[in-house]
Amino acid sequence: MTAYRLRLAGALMAAAGLAQAQTAAPAGSRPSSQGWQACQALKTEPAAQLACFQAWADSQSANTPPASASSAAPPASVTTAPANPATGQPAAQVLLLPALNTDAPDGKPVGCRNNNYSDLSKFWELQRGTDCDTFAIRGYRPISLSVVASDSVNQQPSSPATGHTALTSQTYRRTENKIQLSVRTKVAKGLLKSGPDDEDDQDSLWFGYTQQSYWQLFNSALSRPFRSTDHEPEVIYIYPHQIPLAGGWNYRLSGLGLVHQSNGQALPLSRSWNRVYLMGAAEKVLGPESSLALQGRAWRRLREKSGDDDNPGIENYVGRAELAGRWQLSRSNSLGLTLRHSLKKEARGSARLDWTLAPASSPSYTGLRYHLQLFSGYGDSLLDYNRKRNVLSLGLSLVDW
Repeated sequence: MTAYRLRLAGALMAAAGLAQAQTAAPAGSRPSSQGWQACQALKTEPAAQLACFQAWADSQSANTPPASASSAAPPASVTTAPANPATGQPAAQVLLLPALNTDAPDGKPVGCRNNNYSDLSKFWELQRGTDCDTFAIRGYRPISLSVVASDSVNQQPSSPATGHTALTSQTYRRTENKIQLSVRTKVAKGLLKSGPDDEDDQDSLWFGYTQQSYWQLFNSALSRPFRSTDHEPEVIYIYPHQIPLAGGWNYRLSGLGLVHQSNGQALPLSRSWNRVYLMGAAEKVLGPESSLALQGRAWRRLREKSGDDDNPGIENYVGRAELAGRWQLSRSNSLGLTLRHSLKKEARGSARLDWTLAPASSPSYTGLRYHLQLFSGYGDSLLDYNRKRNVLSLGLSLVDW
């Protein structure tokens, strides 16, 4: 026991001496490597070796100058770790990475998904403090997978255009699957409106893409085909506002969009049209995690030659305007209602009710939602643009709100 104490005391004195020597060394000189090698020699005495290494580590920390708060993160560099004489391992090069920089180029922190801002501001990144920068993928409409039951299914799609009516009927089933993919990215920002402060508004230009498919998964007799797939790319310009309205509402944005929608099929099932639309949105904050939002859109179809029109009069069925409302009851629970109208005396259009609810196991930290949807009207798909359907969908969705 006396010999062990002497060895431990000797190791600590050696480490202390090394620390004093390094403290007195001029700035910029390399510390001696004998400290850690002396500790390595005590491998037969674990407690003494641990104490020696601790004293050596403390001496290294004491000699490290504090980083300047205003200095930039250093670039990545390569250094050489010392050889290990006990194991015979040669010296190895180690890559030292700089600290990650989470600041924007102008020096202000990027406030991506900052919960201090409203839902509309976060979704469309209307303010400097909600900016997630350009060319990153965001969700747009819900990405969903659901089981669908309807009161009818279009077994022989038709259109008034010549050569656009299916020649034979298919034995499609009314129960099927629906898959929706929808993403967007911000192409540009600060084109007409911007500012240096986090509260300042900034306009933006977006590209979005939505794809919706009906899949006859349960129809083995027809080899489970995809009955219909619609593609919808669009370009959207968003101009932010902060205009107080009556009742605690706030008008937050105006927008201009150009959208193409088609099903990518050959005749006689080809369907497509192009629209330009105006939009506006307002919201009312009810609480820390509760709000109301209203968004309106009105569109005009771009004219096509009569010989190129797959679906004449589609706007008389699908509609010319849309009003969408959403009630965010809590961070994990929301209700939405979307109404479309033809704006003609012969009123047609559709109504869609959406209810989303997060799983109880993770209500606040995931975009996963149980999704219940009820649709009634025209335009559930392009093939069904002139056929009224009632559709109930139940499934899972990923949301980006």
